[in-house]
Amino acid sequence: MNNTEPRTIKIFDTTLRDGEQSPGASMNIEEKLRLAKQLQKLNVDVIEAGFPIASEGDFEAVKKVAQTIKGPEIAGLCRSGFKDIDRAWEALKYAEEKGRIHTFIATSDIHMKYKLQMSPAQVLESAVKGVKRARSYTANVEFSCEDAVRTDLKFLAEVVGAVIDAGASVVNIPDTVGYTIPFEYFNIIKYLKDNVKNIDDAIISVHCHNDLGLSVANSIAAVQAGAGQVECTINGIGERAGNCSLEEFVMAIRTRGDILPFKTNVVTEQLTPASRLLTQVTGIAVQQNKAIVGANAFAHEAGIHQHGMLMEKSTYEIMTPESVGLKASALVLGKHSGRHAFKKRLEELGHELDEEALNKAFTRFKALADLKKEVFDEDLDAIVLDEAKNIEEKYKLSHITVTCGSFAVATATVQMEIDGMQVRAAELGDGPVDATMKAIKKLAKRDVKLLQYNVGAITGGTDAIGEVTVRITDEERTPVVGRGSSTDIIEASAKAYIDALNRLYFATDRDLETL
Repeated sequence: MNNTEPRTIKIFDTTLRDGEQSPGASMNIEEKLRLAKQLQKLNVDVIEAGFPIASEGDFEAVKKVAQTIKGPEIAGLCRSGFKDIDRAWEALKYAEEKGRIHTFIATSDIHMKYKLQMSPAQVLESAVKGVKRARSYTANVEFSCEDAVRTDLKFLAEVVGAVIDAGASVVNIPDTVGYTIPFEYFNIIKYLKDNVKNIDDAIISVHCHNDLGLSVANSIAAVQAGAGQVECTINGIGERAGNCSLEEFVMAIRTRGDILPFKTNVVTEQLTPASRLLTQVTGIAVQQNKAIVGANAFAHEAGIHQHGMLMEKSTYEIMTPESVGLKASALVLGKHSGRHAFKKRLEELGHELDEEALNKAFTRFKALADLKKEVFDEDLDAIVLDEAKNIEEKYKLSHITVTCGSFAVATATVQMEIDGMQVRAAELGDGPVDATMKAIKKLAKRDVKLLQYNVGAITGGTDAIGEVTVRITDEERTPVVGRGSSTDIIEASAKAYIDALNRLYFATDRDLETL
């Protein structure tokens, strides 16, 4: 047992920035703010809210988070050019001393040669100038050496030392492409600790991608070597294979305190609500066997396991479900439940709705309770998602009529409201869903391509709410995800498709350069 006082590791959450760069995970300002409020409850140390110069939408989102969130520091990413840095601080200044400018430039030979087309000397000069520019606005400056793990160690040490001298209070050593393995990453951090004279004047941060499935293990290795901040995301979402999973890293530190003398400030009971909220907002489902927050993370089917659990839970559970915010609750609410009980349960699940959204959700709940014998937490999550989206709506579904059968061609008649006008169309299709989507596409007059269509039951039983997720693109913008739910799977499909059309219509083109 390690009796030394645990060292506190800062948790830098980049769900709203790197996480949002997952294909189809784009969020609007209101969605970012909802997640930021949940991250505030989670008590992360830093929230990276976006890339302010990327678009007007991203700028406004970072500004809104900086104005609203209290407690965590608010970071904005920017390249080392003055224009990027100035724009970042314009959004971050509302957080005052809690605003963090996070600037970066690539330092590996492959990036310098092919992407930047700059010499090492030019990169070093740009890094120092960028940090000094950021330092003119705030003392809270983080600098990242993009693709650090494929950077020559001597040059990496030179850059790190120079940016600390220039005023960086945090230096990030990212594994941008998920290339390293734990002992190698440990040695890179140790090399910097041993060879950069002023290294103790800054916090070492790490940002690991999961291309080889090692992001959490690499982050732990870096902390063991002396890193003091870990950059991660809820559910591990992010570019390509994603980032270090916040919930996995935090619970590994908490569970293995016997050999890992570290701690975080995270309120772990908020991990499951955070995971669920992110799934609702992005439409990116968590795999069932996902560690910590997956549906099967605390499920036991094998007879031997069940027997052990009945005798003593610790035989097969190394942490409690309650420690990550999971509460066993079979029947949550029914048709006789009142508004106050409904609101309280939503709050327990991590949902905070304004009065208008709460009224809409409660009306939908009562209608569902009349159709179902049991209303589960997952049903409530779906109701909140469907009735409190806070997105602009050019297209609205009015009603659908579908006819189909074994010996009949499927026909769908769809009535929609488009820009306040009621319109109607009927289409034939290869099944009721195909006919419905063809009719919607005809009414919307949008040339879009359906990339993905997923359907599933949120809970068990033939009366379960069906949840549909679609991914579409018009080949001009980043693909977007739409979601819809209903006890009628055709209606759920229509809602999802229309949700995606609205998101695509109001989407802003992005051209992001990432760590």
